[in-house]
Parts: sequence; structure tokens; C-alpha cells
Amino acid sequence: MGDNGAACGRLYTVRCIGGTNRMAKPCTQVSVVIVKIVEYCPSGCRGTINLSREGFVVIANPDQMF
Repeated sequence: MGDNGAACGRLYTVRCIGGTNRMAKPCTQVSVVIVKIVEYCPSGCRGTINLSREGFVVIANPDQMF
């Protein structure tokens, strides 16, 4: 996230819309989770939003996490 950490503390709705590989059903039945940004990726970082395992397993199959 940009803006020098301006997103910290904000809530975002994250939706599972599909996987990056060929898993038949990567999303769970819930498929939406609300997350709070708690830190930001510094300049040059390749990430956008990295979910905690707890947040990820609400919306997606944990076998897809790593």
C-alpha cells in the first residue's frame, strides 16, 4: 500500500474471486472477509495486501496460502 502508511488502521473488504493455480475450488463458501491494515509495505516491496493466516482461511483454502 502506498501513501507512506496512510492505509494503516483502515478496514478493507477482501474477496476471494479465484486462485492463481489450477485448484478446482480455491474459495470457501464465505468468500469475503473484512481486514484491518496494521502495517505497510515500504517502498520497493512487491506485496500489496498480505493476509494473516486467520483472515485467509475464512475466504480461501489454506493449501493455497504458500
